[in-house]
Amino acid sequence: MKLLFLGDIVGRSGRDAVVALLPGLKRDLALDAIVVNGENAAHGFGITPKLCQEFYAAGVDAITLGNHSWDQKELMAYADSDPRLVRPLNAVRGTPGRGFAILELPRGKKLLAVQVIGRLFMDAADDPFGAIDDLLARYPLKGAVSAILVDVHAEATSEKMGMGHYLDGRVSAVIGTHSHIPTADAQLLPKGTAYQTDAGMCGDYDSVIGMGKETAVYKLSRKLPTDRLAPADGQATVCGVLVEIDNASGLASSIVPLRLGGRLMQAMP
Repeated sequence: MKLLFLGDIVGRSGRDAVVALLPGLKRDLALDAIVVNGENAAHGFGITPKLCQEFYAAGVDAITLGNHSWDQKELMAYADSDPRLVRPLNAVRGTPGRGFAILELPRGKKLLAVQVIGRLFMDAADDPFGAIDDLLARYPLKGAVSAILVDVHAEATSEKMGMGHYLDGRVSAVIGTHSHIPTADAQLLPKGTAYQTDAGMCGDYDSVIGMGKETAVYKLSRKLPTDRLAPADGQATVCGVLVEIDNASGLASSIVPLRLGGRLMQAMP
């Protein structure tokens, strides 16, 4: 199984680049599944139902969210109706939507896509380790599902790496999101789980993590009120990882970074 995961899509620049590239990537890489993090897609803050449908039309199979899940209020009424939209599994009780999706893939394969949100330097959330344990008890790898992707949406690299080692051998891939910077640690963990601390963002890197650099630098350097941050609108780099998953074991056989367009050094699987 070939799985493409793309990091946080930021604003129009990121959206347009992802939608333009996905059909060709799906064909050229013979992808079985595409999962993207879409929590910054709507002008950098949240996502709308309309944007969800645009991503699905471009070939996306599931969309994960994060700490900006509800910045677009209309999503709260929509989330329960979309089985492919994945908010953090360990969100507090009563949060709309679902913390995982089971995707029916060709040749009878099933992919479990799940997201947990970190607790270090983030808003309050329930225990991500306990939440994922409970879910895996219901949907074990090579039991109910053929492959498992975990998006760890967290600020601290230590928490992401801890989750990777905690799940090593129990899921196909653990990929971090949220910090918008692609890390250089793509690897297979000792028991066969693919891991990268952060997939990076799909957005303009002539920016401060996707936001216009002038306003962001003024805000950081002066600590005075500013205009609302808005996404940078230059050419985007699409960042993510390609994970190949062994059909027999459900564990990863390889993980390779992908970076296309924009300012960053290019990397194509």
